[in-house]
This record gives sequence, C-alpha cells and structure tokens, in this order.
Amino acid sequence: MKKSGAAAVSPVRPSAVALTPLLLFLLLFFGAGVYFTSHGEAMGFYQLRAPVAVLPALALGAWLAWRRGVAPLDTMLAGMGHPNVMLMCLVFLLAGAFATVTKAVGAVDAVVALGLGALPAALILPGLFLVAGFISLAIGTSMGTIAAVVPVALGVSDAAGLDAGLVLGAVVGGAMFGDNLSVISDTTIAATRSQGCRMHDKFRENLKMALPAAAVTLAMLAVMGDVAPVQAPDDPVSRWLVLPYLLVLGLALAGVNVVLVLAIGLVVAGVLGAVAGAGYDAVSFAGDIYLGFEGMVEITLLALLIGGLAALIKACGGLDWLAQTIARFARGHKGRRAGEASIAALAAGSDALTANNTVAILISGSLAKDIADHHGISGRRSASLLDVFSCVMQGVLPYGAQILLAGSLAGLSPLLIAGRVYYCWLLAVAAIAFMLWPTRRRDAAAGLGRAGSRIE
Repeated sequence: MKKSGAAAVSPVRPSAVALTPLLLFLLLFFGAGVYFTSHGEAMGFYQLRAPVAVLPALALGAWLAWRRGVAPLDTMLAGMGHPNVMLMCLVFLLAGAFATVTKAVGAVDAVVALGLGALPAALILPGLFLVAGFISLAIGTSMGTIAAVVPVALGVSDAAGLDAGLVLGAVVGGAMFGDNLSVISDTTIAATRSQGCRMHDKFRENLKMALPAAAVTLAMLAVMGDVAPVQAPDDPVSRWLVLPYLLVLGLALAGVNVVLVLAIGLVVAGVLGAVAGAGYDAVSFAGDIYLGFEGMVEITLLALLIGGLAALIKACGGLDWLAQTIARFARGHKGRRAGEASIAALAAGSDALTANNTVAILISGSLAKDIADHHGISGRRSASLLDVFSCVMQGVLPYGAQILLAGSLAGLSPLLIAGRVYYCWLLAVAAIAFMLWPTRRRDAAAGLGRAGSRIE
C-alpha cells in the first residue's frame, strides 16, 4: 500500500528537549504575571494574555519538530483540530452565550430572589460544592457541570457578598469530585479498561480517598467567606425565568449531550426573555449570543493553541520521554509504594502536558499497567490512582479547560481560581496518605494474582 510523505515519517525517539516549549509557555505566562503583580499592577496576570504567551512556545515546538523530521504545520493543525479540542471550543462558546442571555433576561435575579433563602448563609458554599458534585456524578462530566452551575453560583455569590474566587473554587472542586467518581465518566471508562478491572471495584477504591477529602472540604467551606446581608432585587422578577437553569440541570442529569443541553437552554432562555422580559426581542437575543461568544474568545483561542502545542510535544517524543523516565524509576525501585508513586507521577505529568485528564489516562494507561504488574499492584488500585492524580492535576491546572471555563464565565484570572479548588489539593493529600498506608493482605494478594492473569 502506498504511503503519503506524512505517513512515512519514522517514529521519533523520546526526548526531554521536546518538553521545553511547554516550559517556555509557563515561564512567560506565570513570569509576566508575577513580574507585573510585584510592580503594583492589580491585574498583573492580564498584562500578557495566555494565547499570546503560547505563541513563542508554538514557534519553538514547530522548530523542534522540523529539526526531527516531523511536519510541524500538519502536526499542529491536527492537534488543534482534534475532536476533543473542537468539542471543548463549542462548549465554551455555548456556555458563554447561555450565561450572557440568562443574565440579560433576568434569570440570575430570579434564582437569587427565589432560591437564596433556602440555605443558611454559612451553608451556601458547601451547598454549591454538593450540588456541583451531585450533578457531575450523575452526568459524568465536569465541563457540563461547570457550564450549568457557574452562572447560578455567581448570582448567588453576588447577592450574598461572597468572594467569587471561593465560589468558583467550590463549584470546580465539586465538579471534579463527581467526575472522578462517576461510573459513566470518560476518565473512569478509560482507567478501568486500561487496567483491566471492574468499574465497581475502582469506584470503591476511589471512594476511600475522595470521601475524606470531600468531608474536609465541606468543613472548610462552611467556615470560609464573609456572608453579607442579602438584598433581594428591587424589581419583581418572574418565577418562570428560573426554568432555563432547571431545564439545563434536568437534561444534564438525564444524560443528554452537553452541547444539546446548552443549545436547548439557550433557546428556552431567549423565548422566556421575550415572553417575561420587557423589550427583549430577537435582535437583543442575537446580540447577547454574540456578546457571549466574544467573552469566550480568549479561552477558545487558548484551547486551540494548547491542542496544537500538545500535538507537537507528543510528536517530538516529549510524552514518550516522560513515560520512559518514570518507567526506569519504577523498575529501579522495588516495592508497592514506588510503583504507586510512579503511576501517580505518570498520570499527573501526562495531564500537565496535555491539559486533558482523559487523554492523559489514555496515553499513560498501558505503561501504568506494566508498572502495576511489575510491582504487584491490583488493577482497581492502579486504575484509581490514574483517575485520581489526573483529576488532581486537571482541577488545579490554570490552563486546563475546567478552570479556564469557570474563569471566563466570571471574568477572573485562572490563577486566582486554581489556588482555591481546595478539594483537589486535599484529594492529593488524601491519595498520598493512602499510598503510604501499609498494604492490607488481600490487596497484596490481589496484586500478586493479577500479574499472572489478564481480565478481559
């Protein structure tokens, strides 16, 4: 069979140098933010926008690809046009439009007026965490949860005088909590299939780490934030304006695709605005949709460019080098703890490079299974560690889709949110403690038995 020039390119050997484009991006983005903030600039991290900071990294990545015989433009465009990246961009745009339209028609005011009194002031933050966690657990996607919950959470936080960063941290943390445990999440499916274990077993293993972290998070959120007296909107609002949010949450819980959920919610919000809102017509509706799109330009551009950068890093051998290095460490150190630490580092490192926890698990799954077999680690434990540490990294990654979406909807710096996703930080602590805990006999037996058998 005849091969094209692009398809005939020989595999590239693993290379640490391939990771330098990502390091350059992080150095420019964080370095500029720290510099301007230290010089008294209140919006220091907005002086150099992330989509601009990633351009030198792309140039370096393209040059490295060219030096190694990889077609740089084709590789970058393939990464930018990957279905996962395209879906992410579409969700960003629809989420922005939905948030803008619902706010314009008065839906946020309606939620605040009708629903804020249902919870004691001290329980608003824990309540938002639990709501986001329940929805994400039911629908299996943190992105869809954040898109649906953040607009309501922002309205509640404004009325209660809560710090928006705390509120978004609670919502993102809850969304990651549910996504990590959900049996229909793509990360769960990828982790269990790659490690050859049952979802039920992986769920129980995850629960041992997730529940303590969630409990401490709820306790912290209950005592954080100064809640001011809530002022109800001066003008009366129609209760029907709450319907778009209820519809979006209901469809999401029913398992409807997030794109369809947001599209339906957008149309319903526009119709209700025309019926219940004074002077809201088709022209206003169309204008608000585009206004919502405009608010998502930065995050959409960054998602596209990061997709291209990840493809260049992978094509130049960056991910292969990371996997090879971790595998060398794992095989050079005997014992369960060394193996589990290697799997954790592999999952977290792959996610940091790809900014996508599902992709990170798919990339590292095969190597993680080899490490687990070599160190006598059970399939449910290795699958749980893969999912947990990719979740931890994804939940605190300032250029990850979850924090970028939440920050864009609220107009906040991703770095401000990343430090307040307390659940993910606590989950990392719980998972490390779990790894250090002495192995029980039946866990060890399961791991030893696993090395000689394969689960289909």
